Amino acid sequence: MKRFLILLLAVSLVLLLITPVAFAKSDKDKPLSASDVELVKKATIKGPKAPKGKPATQAATGVLGAPCEGKKYAVVVGISDYPGTSSDLAYCDDDAQDMYDALTSLYGYKSANIRLLTDSEATFDAIRDAIADIDGKEVAGDEVLFFFSGHGAKGKANDGDRENIDESIVTHDGSNFVYIWDGQLKDWFSGFATSRIIFIFDSCLAGGMTDLKAPGRVISMACSETGLSYESSTWGNGQFTYYFVDEGMLQAEADKYDNVTGVVDVTVEEAFDYAKTNCVSQTPTVSDSFTNDLLP
Repeated sequence: MKRFLILLLAVSLVLLLITPVAFAKSDKDKPLSASDVELVKKATIKGPKAPKGKPATQAATGVLGAPCEGKKYAVVVGISDYPGTSSDLAYCDDDAQDMYDALTSLYGYKSANIRLLTDSEATFDAIRDAIADIDGKEVAGDEVLFFFSGHGAKGKANDGDRENIDESIVTHDGSNFVYIWDGQLKDWFSGFATSRIIFIFDSCLAGGMTDLKAPGRVISMACSETGLSYESSTWGNGQFTYYFVDEGMLQAEADKYDNVTGVVDVTVEEAFDYAKTNCVSQTPTVSDSFTNDLLP
């Protein structure tokens, strides 16, 4: 009996020791611990627009995939005003507004189903809650879009994946930078029922967001996993957003294929191709797991 009690006490102590660690690893809704974190700031460049070119490979096929049969939801984030002044940007809030305008004026998104978060409103908690709110509503056949324009970062994060170096989008809590790491963002979207999700990242190191890859998803990223993203008064936007959204969608410059006769119908892939064609000093990348082209 004495041996049994000693064994029971030992097991209880072990459980007490490991339970907090297990809980911390499963607590996906709080900022994650990370080491060797490096903020990679979106840069400002000057000069005229570069002449139009032609991408080596095309994402767009000119063949439409399945149309959206359900509701459309979006979380649109743009942060120009970060805590302090040394890391402020000029046009990320404009990027978010342009994306919002494209969704509501061209693609049938209802304003009530879009959470537009800019500057002081674009906190870690607000972004997390906006995604969770959609997660509680969306069903198979619906469409979800997540857009982010702001700073990126890299580091070694406890975000559940096996990467040596993780990438993040940079948010804040009103006073300090707060990082949403790629593995954490993947976790937030892991329970979504729909296989029709669009991600757009206009930030440095955006190419690292391929962790979000899954069937039915298109991830459009402003640069490579190690690259920089730029903004300029030449565009009044981030460079990638200007060509992807402003010229590509709103001005219909990316409308290469006449998908629906008599209608401006720029697909995600067409917008990406147009941005990749025109961006200078950065190389946009795409992960496309949607069958044929996705018309939002």
